[in-house]
Amino acid sequence: MVEASVGKTGGYQDAIGTPSDALLDEIKFVDSSIGKMVAELKRRGLYNSTAIVISAKHGRSPIDPKRVLRIPADAPSDKPPSAVLGSAVAQALEDDVALLWLNDNSPAATAAAAAQLEANAAIIGADGGEIFYGPNLDLLFNDSAVDPRTPNLIVAPNVGVVYTGGKKKIAEHGGFASDDRTVMMLVANPAFNPATINSPVETAQIAPTILVLLGLDPRALIAVQQEGTQVLPGVRLHPGF
Repeated sequence: MVEASVGKTGGYQDAIGTPSDALLDEIKFVDSSIGKMVAELKRRGLYNSTAIVISAKHGRSPIDPKRVLRIPADAPSDKPPSAVLGSAVAQALEDDVALLWLNDNSPAATAAAAAQLEANAAIIGADGGEIFYGPNLDLLFNDSAVDPRTPNLIVAPNVGVVYTGGKKKIAEHGGFASDDRTVMMLVANPAFNPATINSPVETAQIAPTILVLLGLDPRALIAVQQEGTQVLPGVRLHPGF
């Protein structure tokens, strides 16, 4: 985003991820902060008995600033999904995905709204995206008919689309695109043998892994019980950890 207080634009400069000066300053700040924490752990004699887990809430899509399309800020003739559906929408949360709750929660009304969005896919910047509703949405979240937290429709637009009326945003808080969902994860301890784990993992696995590192049972977590979340692979410590 454009930070008005310092007059800087953050983010990346190109498709290969060259950071802007503002972003590079943030990377250096995080690197320095982690270094200070590690130095303090060593000073207190706690480094060898501490596991450090570094990850992120979400990524940033698109990395390439040329791929950004802010609707309607960059294209006044385009509309966000809520504007296409109009009074049928009870509530909408729209940034780089659109979450839509309808006044009529019935399957027929939801299907009709989805068809209307499909017919206007180019206008909402989703002609290369995807619209989730009904059974395909139930695979991801609780049924919207019984859980009011779940929207009736989710629009995952083309990569780079951000629903906003302003031009300050260069990205949003994480959507369905790969760059949004793929974040770094590092687990470090002197007892680990350096390795890159190529199997898919999720940030949800961090919590049960921490419990294992503390000698606690991760199955005590309700989320682990309900979702069967596994401990991160490759985490092996010496017996005295």
